[in-house]
Amino acid sequence: MSLNKKVISLIKKKKIKLAIAESCTGGMLSSAITSVSGSSKIFTMGLVTYSNQAKTDLLKIPKKIIKKHGAVSVQCCLAMVNNLSKISKSKICVSTTGIAGPKGGSKQKPVGLVYIGIRVGKKVVVNKCNFKNKGRIFIQKQTVKKTLNLLAQLIKRDS
Repeated sequence: MSLNKKVISLIKKKKIKLAIAESCTGGMLSSAITSVSGSSKIFTMGLVTYSNQAKTDLLKIPKKIIKKHGAVSVQCCLAMVNNLSKISKSKICVSTTGIAGPKGGSKQKPVGLVYIGIRVGKKVVVNKCNFKNKGRIFIQKQTVKKTLNLLAQLIKRDS
C-alpha cells in the first residue's frame, strides 16, 4: 500500500479529519492526499499559504513572528499548524514551510531547510529537516514523503 493510502486508511479508522497548510510544497501534499479515492471522507481543507501575506491574512500568523523569525522557522510552522487547527476544526493538522530553492537560501537557512508541523488533537510536533539540495522538485517530494511518514507514525502512536 502506498504511503498516502496508508495515512488515509489510518485516519479513516479513527473517524477524524485532516487539514493541511502548505508553503514550500505548494499544494503537493494536499494533492498526494486527494489523489486517493475516498479521501473526501477525511480531508477538510488544504491551504497553500505561499506568501507571507497569505500566512498573515489566511492563517492569522502575527506579522511579528515572520519579521523576527522568518517564514521558515519553528515559530512560524508552529503558528501555522495551531491556527489551522482553529480554522479547520480538524483533529489532525499539518503545516509545511521551507526553502525549496534553487535560490533563497543562506548560511543560517540553507536551501533544503524545511519545517513540518503536525498536530494530532492537543499534541504538536515540529520537525526540522535538512534535505540535500538536489533541486526544487526533489526537496518538495522529500517533504511530502517525510510528512506522510511522520503522520503515519503519529497517528499509530495516538491509538
